[in-house]
Amino acid sequence: MTTTTLDGLAAELGDALLTDPDSCAAYRHDWAREPGAGTPLAVVRARTAADVQAALRWASAHGVPVVPRGAGTGLSGGSSAVDGGLVVSLEQMRGIEIDVETRVAVVEPGALNIAVKAAAAEHGLWYPPDPSSYEICSIGGNVATNAGGLCCVKYGVTTDYVLGLDVVLADGTLVTLGGKRIKDVAGLSLLKLFVGSEGTLGVITRVILRLIPAQPPRATLVASFPTVTAAARAVVAVGRTLRPSMMELMDAASIGAVEDHKPMGLDRSAGALLIAQSDAPAAAAAEEVAVMEAACRAAGADDVFCTDDPEEGEMFIAARRLAFPAIEARGSLLLEDVGVPVPLLPDLVDGIAAIAAELAVEIPVVAHAGDGNTHPIIVFDPADPAAAAAAQQAFERVMTLALSLGGTITGEHGVGRTKKGALPAQLGADVMALSHRIKDALDPQGILNPGAVL
Repeated sequence: MTTTTLDGLAAELGDALLTDPDSCAAYRHDWAREPGAGTPLAVVRARTAADVQAALRWASAHGVPVVPRGAGTGLSGGSSAVDGGLVVSLEQMRGIEIDVETRVAVVEPGALNIAVKAAAAEHGLWYPPDPSSYEICSIGGNVATNAGGLCCVKYGVTTDYVLGLDVVLADGTLVTLGGKRIKDVAGLSLLKLFVGSEGTLGVITRVILRLIPAQPPRATLVASFPTVTAAARAVVAVGRTLRPSMMELMDAASIGAVEDHKPMGLDRSAGALLIAQSDAPAAAAAEEVAVMEAACRAAGADDVFCTDDPEEGEMFIAARRLAFPAIEARGSLLLEDVGVPVPLLPDLVDGIAAIAAELAVEIPVVAHAGDGNTHPIIVFDPADPAAAAAAQQAFERVMTLALSLGGTITGEHGVGRTKKGALPAQLGADVMALSHRIKDALDPQGILNPGAVL
């Protein structure tokens, strides 16, 4: 593909089209830093849905691959560039409108999660999905991966809040799915087909999000345990009787990484910390915290601290959110987000520890423990070939372990490119074939995010 061929697209998009190699290089990787990322022919920094349509019409006419991109915070290589392709960046499309009467937010895909929360809060409303990266991740990326977060144990994940989408298809056609309606079963559920599709079926240009009343004040419990397995058993026990608004786990390695990175006053001597919250009304919250405390002590907690001071509770949540950047400071990472049915969480964390010991690989673990979604983070030195090989083996074995427990290779980060090889083992041949039929129907040339997911 030559620069001359791009002239028509350049005439239509103007300075929204980047072709300078140095400028384009910034769009090669997402946060996973997938080593197979290619070098794009050009980058479209879309300002409107019409820009996205123009890019897709041109790409379809010329058979050029297109990789949609949000804020670039993805953790599975889902927005890694493709050699000779277009990157369509939605980062400049950041509009947010709050419809107070219908309790929805109409949002462009580049709007950051934190900005949507702030806009909703101005009207006493709340957008619950809250990935740990909520301050820097975009709504388009959240929808593309069906992102979760810390409070999804009670409030659900992104798909539970998506009421409508505008999507540009591979040939440049713009379709509108859903709307501001809470209930709507007219026709096939195409809306949900695009949530979690990671840019392989279309490019999202507008999202209608359901909002709910502001979250009530939260009471917080922090329990320290001698082992991560004991903490996982406490999670299982709590889940038998109630549904906390948050239940997060940190193992000893992740606690140490946070304290090394930014001292937060966490107990370095603990084998694991469990951070849980209740946002029930005051009396009910006290009862829920009491139930959680009893479960933690029965599971062998060394210490349990409870507070209804929101600022004090937020300090512990901030420490939990620091885990990923703190661990990243220790070396190169392979990022997992495997999940299992909650009763099997102790078996999963035990198995991860066994893999780490056998392969002599460091694997700190943090988890959205209340819904069985863990983040084993494999740390390695890429300059050491043996260490890199052991890390990759650990990455694959952790996914195999999760599947053996009836779990999933990805709870919220998406398949992207880093987990694509493990997907057939989870879905099976028939579901993979069905998925390919859907992909072929919507993207017959295979230009949308090739190499990702399927």
